[in-house]
Amino acid sequence: MSRFYKKLSALTLSEMLVVLLLTIIVVGLAFSILGLVQKQMFGIQENYERKTVDNLLQQGMWIDFNSNSRIEFSSKTNSIMLSNEIEEKQYGFYDGYVTRGRDTFFTDFKVGKLYFQGNEVMEGMIDAIELSTNYEKENDNMIFVYKKNTAADFMN
Repeated sequence: MSRFYKKLSALTLSEMLVVLLLTIIVVGLAFSILGLVQKQMFGIQENYERKTVDNLLQQGMWIDFNSNSRIEFSSKTNSIMLSNEIEEKQYGFYDGYVTRGRDTFFTDFKVGKLYFQGNEVMEGMIDAIELSTNYEKENDNMIFVYKKNTAADFMN
């Protein structure tokens, strides 16, 4: 009868519990690391979106400043009016956003300094503007936009 009995190799209950415990630890670590990676990715995405909006605002202002001959700032409405022979555009600066016609840029930039022919002015005709965020002094973001004045800009 002994020739019919074969011993099967298998894991004992204690060995199975050790394997199960190690698997739970590895899966738990994987999920916690996945959470950290997702948090980091969301931070990178948010920073990228904010920088993209700031760059779009800066590019739009560069184009508008250099394609318009008359640029005026009004401190009452906290806005810039740009005009040339064909069209007029307006930038409005508010808490948390900047408007440009129908476009809205969700950014914290505020009007810092205004310049006309190299001199700082408070309102009226301008040819350069400094925008800043003033979050904290070490993380202060700034945009400086100016236009090149031509003789045609002063003829009127």
